[in-house]
Amino acid sequence: MPAKTRPYLFYDVAISICPHCYERVDGKILIQDGRVLLRRWCPKHGGTTAMISDDPTYWRKAREQWIKPPEMPLRYHTPMRWGCPYDCGLCPDHEQHSCLSIVEIADHCNLRCPICYAGSGPDRPEMHDFALVERMLDAVVQSEGEPDVVQISGGEPTLHPRFFDILDAAKARPIRHLMLNTNGVRIATDPDFARRLADYRPAFEVYLQFDSLEEDALRRLRGADLRRVRQQALENLQAAGIDTTLVVTVQKGVNDHELGRLVDFALAQDHVRGITLQPVQHAGRTDGFDPARDRLTLTEVRRRILSQSSAFSEDDIVPVPCHPDALAMAYALQLGGATMPLTRLVPREVLLEGPRNTIAFEKEDPVKDHLTALFSTSHSPESSAGCLSDLLCCLPKVDVPADWTYQNLFRLIIMQFMDAWDFDVRSVKKSCVHIVDPRTMNLVPFETYNLFYRDGLASERLAQLRAGRER
Repeated sequence: MPAKTRPYLFYDVAISICPHCYERVDGKILIQDGRVLLRRWCPKHGGTTAMISDDPTYWRKAREQWIKPPEMPLRYHTPMRWGCPYDCGLCPDHEQHSCLSIVEIADHCNLRCPICYAGSGPDRPEMHDFALVERMLDAVVQSEGEPDVVQISGGEPTLHPRFFDILDAAKARPIRHLMLNTNGVRIATDPDFARRLADYRPAFEVYLQFDSLEEDALRRLRGADLRRVRQQALENLQAAGIDTTLVVTVQKGVNDHELGRLVDFALAQDHVRGITLQPVQHAGRTDGFDPARDRLTLTEVRRRILSQSSAFSEDDIVPVPCHPDALAMAYALQLGGATMPLTRLVPREVLLEGPRNTIAFEKEDPVKDHLTALFSTSHSPESSAGCLSDLLCCLPKVDVPADWTYQNLFRLIIMQFMDAWDFDVRSVKKSCVHIVDPRTMNLVPFETYNLFYRDGLASERLAQLRAGRER
């Protein structure tokens, strides 16, 4: 009698949550038909399955080969009482400090995007008091000492009546790189505002919402045709000489067909230092979004970029060691109109064994030495060393010949935030993107904040889940 076998490879067990009631449940990770699946079972709602990758080879390499010893914050914020993910803030069981810290200063926004993890809009007038924002900034400094990247966000932060006071307060603190997360409407309509932003250079960058080059996609993601607004914002930032990253929220069937075109567009712009692609997280306001139909994984986004643009190859887009499940990166130099990918030239061992998990690596030599050796033959001995400015995540400052500057650098980041459908406790413990909870001053992983800790229903749900674990 032939042996009976299951139609998949059983890879590992997992701790997850039910996507319907958010109770913590057991799960398992399977590899089947070229996909990595998370399957779990809830006593109340039965079984559910979600794809977490369409590329088992890349996914396994990220999980098995791109791992580093975890690095801790200077202080923890909450004790361990109910278990992950119900103790966030950061608890002693978390396995990563804050590579990127987010400080939201407003719930108010001048857009009501159909896709918004924060649920912001014109109907929400709330602006955080300046003293509260200062305490939030202090919480980041207390946790990190010298925070690598702090992002001022919202809602729409440029609408805050004390916006520039907040930037002054941030620049007065030992923050290595300050970013403004914005939809660009005020920058597009007020050139003087953009020019004033230039005063906060260096180590300042605008994280500009730039989801599509097409009207239909923008209407579905943002509720309006913002093509001219985005272009004008970009022109005003370029005129002011402000470094900019284009940020693309990606939804299957909406704008995933133009990712390569967006990468190529970003490469062609002055003062655009990179592009970040973020698949929709099923949290907050997700009008018309069906998580079973419309979700995209990191590897699906990666595949689309590789198939739609010739700028990067498979060896160029690699896992980010601090959180390889959720982050992938590629770096390139732009020289004489040509794009020269850098990531493929740095062995994995150099990234894993040398720099610490940070964006500021001035004192770390392995990557700097490797790149200097690679390119030294194309420069004279008299070439002096310059320094590339801060990168977003987990690549160092690299000493290079003087005619290479930050103006030549381009970075591509894929940043995936888990939601209730693909939630994995093992992975969320490695989260390095954290947001300040204005009620507690705790730093909370971005994924769990949007699912459990943000205002309204999520907070009520968390209280119920904690109460259930106490019984």
